[in-house]
Parts: sequence; C-alpha cells; structure tokens
Amino acid sequence: MPADDGVGTTWVGVAVFVSILAALLVNGCGDRKPPPSPPVPEVAILVIKAQELMLTTELPGRTSAFLVAEIRPQVNGIIKKRLFREGSDVKGGQQLYQIDPAPFEAALDSAGAALARSEANLPAVRSKAERYKALLAEKAVSQQDYDDRESALKQAEADIQYWKAAVETARINLEYTRVIAPISGRIGKSNVTDGALVTAYQPVALATIQQIDPIYVDVPQSTSELLRLKRHLDVGRLTQDGPEQKKVQLFLEDGTPYQSEGALQFRDVTVDPTTGSVILRIVFPNPEGVLLPGMFVRARVKEGVNEKAILVPQQSVMRDPKGNPFVFVVDGDNRVQQRMLTIDRAHGDKWLVAGGLSEGDRVVVEGTQRARPGALVKTVPLDEKPQAPKTATQAQPSEASKR
Repeated sequence: MPADDGVGTTWVGVAVFVSILAALLVNGCGDRKPPPSPPVPEVAILVIKAQELMLTTELPGRTSAFLVAEIRPQVNGIIKKRLFREGSDVKGGQQLYQIDPAPFEAALDSAGAALARSEANLPAVRSKAERYKALLAEKAVSQQDYDDRESALKQAEADIQYWKAAVETARINLEYTRVIAPISGRIGKSNVTDGALVTAYQPVALATIQQIDPIYVDVPQSTSELLRLKRHLDVGRLTQDGPEQKKVQLFLEDGTPYQSEGALQFRDVTVDPTTGSVILRIVFPNPEGVLLPGMFVRARVKEGVNEKAILVPQQSVMRDPKGNPFVFVVDGDNRVQQRMLTIDRAHGDKWLVAGGLSEGDRVVVEGTQRARPGALVKTVPLDEKPQAPKTATQAQPSEASKR
C-alpha cells in the first residue's frame, strides 16, 4: 500500500543519516592527537657552600663617664668666688672655688703661737731635769723631786708635738678653703653662687666633673644569650681567637655609626635580678665629645667566628601553617624535596641556618611557586638566570590572557 511505502522510506533515510554521522564522528576522533604533556618547570638554585662568618649581636646600651667627681667643701665657710666657667673643661689641680680664709688664717696663727710658746719653755724644763738628775746621784734631792722634773720635761715635749699637729691641722683647713678639681674633665653647672654658706661634706655637691674622653658604654646582655654563646663555644661552633674579637662598633641614637671602634673591657659577674642580664662595659675614645654621659646607643658586639656558616637567601625560605621554616631542595634526580630548617638569625638579606642544610645542597631560590615536593624540575644556577626588566615583564601579556 502507498501509505506503508512512504513510512518505510522515511525510516530508511533516517538510518542512513545516522550511519553517515557515526562514520564522520569515528573518523574525526581518530584524527585528533593526544594533548601535549606540560613543560618541566624551571627553577633557579643556589648550591650551598660553607663559609667563615663573624657573628655579631646588636645590643642597646647607655654611655657613662669614665671618671666622675662630685665637688664638696671640706670646711665650713662663705663662698667668696667661683673661679671656673660652667660647662668648660677643667684640669686636675685647678682651683674651682675660694672659701673665705680669714678664720682659718687666724686659727693657723694661734696654733703657731702656741707652738712657739711650748718650744720656748722646753730648754728651761730640760736643763732643770738634767740638774735634778745630777743631784739625785749625789743624794742632794729626793727621788720624788727628780720624778716631778722628769715628768714636766716629758709634758713640755708632748705639748710641742700637740701644737705641731694643731699647726698642721690649721694649715690643712686653710688649704681646704681653696676648692680644687680632683680630676680633669668637663664640669657642669654650679649649685652655689658667690656669698653662699657651705658646710663640710654637705650632701649637695657644689658641682660635678665628668671625664668623657675616653667614655664607657654599658650594655646589658641577657643570661640566655650568654649561656647560648658559651654552649656554642664549648661545642666548637664558634671560636674567639685574636685581638679583633674585643673590638666593638657603636651606632648613635639616629642610627649613624660612630667614628671609632671601642674595646670590650670586662663582663660583669653579677646578674641583675630585675632584668636577668649582665653588664658588658666597653671603652670608646671620645676626643670630639660626641658621646655624652647618659646617651642611648647600640653596640655591635662580636660573639665569635663560625668557620662553617651556612647562609641562604631570605626569599628562598617559606613557612608552613605552624610558622616553621622550610626550603625546597633539588636532589640528584632533579626532583624537589621539602627540607625543614633551624634558623639562627638574620645576616643582611640572608638567614644563618643552624640545622637542616649541609654543604652541597641545591636550594630553590626562584620559581618556588612552580616547585612541588616530588615534582621534576629543570635547574638553572641563580647567577645565570636571566633577569628581565620589571617594566618589560609587566608589559608582556600572559598566555592565559591571549587565550
């Protein structure tokens, strides 16, 4: 029947179309190539080499005068004249104040007169004692009379010694009216003026002299740092040989380095219980007077020489979620490994590594974002890696943006 023939023809056409489409799909899939494998990432590496390194520590400190003398009067009196300019340099033995000497001159004259009187009486007393001694031998006088004359002689001699001491005391007190600088240095402000009444050994100093050339720098060092340093010296990680070890560099409050190096004089043996630290005392020359007592400074103290120090660039060190430092190293098969580190301190733009790396290790410095543990990489020495200008790199579009 015609209706049946039309339906059959339609189904035959559909089947032919499906067959042709399937053949095209099969042929198309057969012609497609597999996707190319991703390129091996390139990383810049640094081969670790041990080197000799002088380890230093920067510690805050404060300057203090080399010598300090507080000037106090040793006798009572009125200040007649101040003989120095405040803030000037004075010499040891220079007169600073003059106390009214009149009472002390009178005391010296009185003691001198008493001494002269005693000395004048001595010859008569001595001759009488000698005559009584001769008469005693002849039994012309009693023993008691002789003893009285002998005692009078000794008393006259003792009086002379007494008045000699009184004369010397009066002379010393008169000398004390001239207040003398005991040391050389820079004198500060005067706490008294002309006409002021002063007393011997009063609690308030007349003035203060400080010697600031050379000058001390006192630096506190924690006992934990001291123990760490001692431990490193005991195990041989650090050595302290040579006179250069005691040289110290100083930085002023504004960060500028001081012109001269100082010398470590001693380390105190007493620990401050409030800070848990000991004091290092360093001596610095100060001919220009740049350093003044009480200034805050920073001292770079040499700890010792690490003869096998390992340094890595700070950019190569990463941190895990717990904050532990690690680096990527490339093994002999050019595969990346993660290595945990023990870091001692920063040295410029590098880290001093105390553990985790050894000489000859190849550390990934650039390309760490493309390196994964276990991945195969292509290594390029850090010094040979081409550096493109930043502006050129920023101007070039990435492959992803092109797509």
